[in-house]
Amino acid sequence: MQNYEARFKELGLSLPEIPPAAGAYIPAVKSGNLVFCSGQGPYQNGAFAYLGKVGDMLSLEEGYQAARIAALNCLAEICTVIGSLNNIKRVVQVKGYVNSAPDFHDQPKVVNGASELLLAIFGDAGKHARCAIGTSNLPANIPVEVEMVVEV
Repeated sequence: MQNYEARFKELGLSLPEIPPAAGAYIPAVKSGNLVFCSGQGPYQNGAFAYLGKVGDMLSLEEGYQAARIAALNCLAEICTVIGSLNNIKRVVQVKGYVNSAPDFHDQPKVVNGASELLLAIFGDAGKHARCAIGTSNLPANIPVEVEMVVEV
């Protein structure tokens, strides 16, 4: 069994507090051996770390960092159901939604912020199916929303 908690700490990471729900939903749901987490934005230390459209108010690098924070929030949600990162068998799927300027077309590079973080933590078990979608708007004007499914 892999010690993902130790790897997480080696990378200098810690699980954030779960952001408050912005609607009528719960943070994560376990069904069989899968855990589905609700979509998360770049919420950090009580506020959104980034706001605005990528390719307009925000750079590609800022979007990448926002996706990384959102992925950490997803992992925190998942741990409310399974207790520990060590209970994750593999990351199955990641969906990333990017609040994009009309002429911005690098959504996959933004969502790499989430994907590359998961690979750093979970190694081969972090390889996942993925989509990176450009949107014209996201709730609260956040630049990125990430959701994921993991197998436990």
